Amino acid sequence: MTSDLIAVTGATGQLGSRVARRLAAAGVEQRLVVRDTSRAPVLRGAHAVAASYEDADALRGALDEVQTLLLVSATETADRVARHTTTVDAALDAGVSRIVYISFLGAAPDATFTFARDHWHTEQHIRESGIAFTFLRNSLYMDLVPSFAGEDGVIRGPAGQGRVAMVARDDIADVAAVVLREQGHGGATYDVTGPRALTLAEAAETISRVTGRTTRYHAETMEEAYASRARYGAPEWEVAGWVTSYAAIAAGELDVVSDTVEKIVGHPPMSFAEYLRTTSAL
Repeated sequence: MTSDLIAVTGATGQLGSRVARRLAAAGVEQRLVVRDTSRAPVLRGAHAVAASYEDADALRGALDEVQTLLLVSATETADRVARHTTTVDAALDAGVSRIVYISFLGAAPDATFTFARDHWHTEQHIRESGIAFTFLRNSLYMDLVPSFAGEDGVIRGPAGQGRVAMVARDDIADVAAVVLREQGHGGATYDVTGPRALTLAEAAETISRVTGRTTRYHAETMEEAYASRARYGAPEWEVAGWVTSYAAIAAGELDVVSDTVEKIVGHPPMSFAEYLRTTSAL
């Protein structure tokens, strides 16, 4: 083990695995902290260890001798903040000296998007711990937007004419890999976005034009949004997260375009049309 060992949580997920592959390509030694080591990517210089966000003892062992931790935010749950704080505290106990946390754009205690409040509380816990940190506040993932459309090709939600600069997970992973390897990002909070803020109507038009799948946007009221999602039988906190993600767009809280990707990585972020062309060709 070396003193610059990096640990990556969520390495079996879509974002964590991308970061891990970039670190491996750069020859970085890393530890992959996952629930199931059999699902971890097999990468040069990487060693998988089993630990979950709620298991403090396993986390302390997994993070022993780690200098920098990439904390990929947990899947949305009712106790998500508690899982994050358990991981942060275990990292401190293990002697980790820096945390890079995957947060969300506009994280605030009163954010319209309820899950963004979880990110703010996690950020505050990290700040108050005294550990060195960098926060990557990502915009909405590009790959989620096409999945918002129902079987009829309609994206329904209370986003109004608000705008959001969706970002590709590959661009986020590029930024994270650089920040993890470099010094000089201590105490920084970076908004990570795509190159242009779109309305959901414009996003739907782009999907139609690029993929040939006819897609349109229907602006729901808040009442309609809650009613249309009631049929899924999801818990109240989860439905609130779904609905308020659109409402945050309407409120202008996600209408942010940053230069983070180009500034840190050296290439412009992928546009939504470019993303769709790439995935359509696969």
